[in-house]
Amino acid sequence: MGRPNPALRTTAATAAAAALIAGTTLGAAPAAAARPAASAVAASAPSLTFHDIPGSGGITLKGNVFTPAGTKPGDRHPLIVLPTSWGLPQIEYLAQAQQLADSGYVVVSYTSRGFWLSGGKIEVAGPPDIADVSAVIDWALAHTAADPEHIGMGGVSYGAGISLLAAGHDPRIKAVVALSGWADLIDSIYSGRTQHLQAAALLGGAGLLTGRPSDELNRTLTDFLGSNLAREPEMIAWGKKRSPVTYLDEINANGAAVMMGNAWGDTIFPPNQYASFYEKLRGPKRLEFRPGDHATAEATGLLGLPNDTWTDARRWFDRYLKGERNGIDQEQPVQLASRTGSGYEGYPDWESVGAVKERIALGGTKKVYANVDSGADGGIVMLSNALDQFVKLPPVASIPLLPRTFAAVWQSGRYTSAQHIRGTATLHTTVTADKESGTLVAYLYDEGPLGLGKLISNAPYTFHGRTPGRPFAVDLELFSTAYDLPAGHRLALVIDTVDPLYIEHNPAGSQLTFSSPDTDPSYLSVPSREK
Repeated sequence: MGRPNPALRTTAATAAAAALIAGTTLGAAPAAAARPAASAVAASAPSLTFHDIPGSGGITLKGNVFTPAGTKPGDRHPLIVLPTSWGLPQIEYLAQAQQLADSGYVVVSYTSRGFWLSGGKIEVAGPPDIADVSAVIDWALAHTAADPEHIGMGGVSYGAGISLLAAGHDPRIKAVVALSGWADLIDSIYSGRTQHLQAAALLGGAGLLTGRPSDELNRTLTDFLGSNLAREPEMIAWGKKRSPVTYLDEINANGAAVMMGNAWGDTIFPPNQYASFYEKLRGPKRLEFRPGDHATAEATGLLGLPNDTWTDARRWFDRYLKGERNGIDQEQPVQLASRTGSGYEGYPDWESVGAVKERIALGGTKKVYANVDSGADGGIVMLSNALDQFVKLPPVASIPLLPRTFAAVWQSGRYTSAQHIRGTATLHTTVTADKESGTLVAYLYDEGPLGLGKLISNAPYTFHGRTPGRPFAVDLELFSTAYDLPAGHRLALVIDTVDPLYIEHNPAGSQLTFSSPDTDPSYLSVPSREK
């Protein structure tokens, strides 16, 4: 399968990822000699100490502990454990950990195994990482003022995934806050059976720069980026072992209160898989979606600035670890912020988010030649959706100028009133390929009066082993979103075959034909909130 074009793009993307991570995460990790930090000398402030913490399998994890001011021997405080994000050292959570300690928590942060000065190798939230969580809790109960009856877990990205997984393995964990994480690793970076190239390359580059990847990770990443279909079952099994959804029954049985937060435009862990997992949780739960890209919704809070995500995280811990009646459990559990609006909307569950469905017919027959980027694309990992978050500038394309030789385009009529798109748009179409393998990427645009399209959502789809010339149905969920389409605008659906975010599997010279048989019409289902 390994074709030259994807390989070249993989190399370039890995180099770019390495440069990005080098610029954002390199810095000296603190020494780990269990000494008080100079900044924590004031008697009224929580004390901060750095420690060598025994992990599983005999390794040492570099960590730090915030203890509430005035803590005396014999005192007990709720414990919160914060594993670090991918590629970041133990100082990641200092600002938030201090605020939590100010309100009465013992907070233990540690550098995840394989990164920086922590021992071991990068296992990608594998069994050793989950065993580390229990080892850290054991250590905290023995060496800090932690209360064994009130233990919480939290984190961003990698720390979020580890926290959710740990909730299914250690029943002592009573509350979890998982921010910008994953519930299904396969559905995150291999959705539509398509490798998310830039996301995987970014993670791989960061691991090489800041840690020591395990042999299993190196082999899996090589097979994944190299499109080694012979190893696909093993790669999927590897990902399932590291997916919280695999341990859903255990998580529900242990009963931890779970708060999950993510960004609409997360290009590493898209929102669909989080929403699907949330719906299956049976204990106390909360789901928050905001504009942005991977971890950008939490970033200002990590710097100690006011941040809605972290405010709600503290409220969640206060309710389920301290028992405070602060009202968070009385609010609508699904909270959404539109990418184009302001404020939050509450819903009783995810199913209620897109209660109204509009079905847009995709008539006619359209043929496109593969292997050429039409100009429609999903942007750049970690950048494009951050620009959308902060300056309202999503990826754009001129819909009238998209070459129909390489892109199939359908347009709705212009709407006379604003449309409030909420949830997951779905595409159903019939595809005929002249080769056994191929990739298509669907994009939904907000097309303004002058034809400029602003990207609302996208998603890839790859097929293998199809009989050339024989039509087959495709059902594809686009990535979930919340977007307000202005009056006078229309929706445009674009399908092409190349996007820098993904590895494509279109043989040279291949063609795809999209049709709408009378017996199985093609359509786009667009969800909106109730008026």
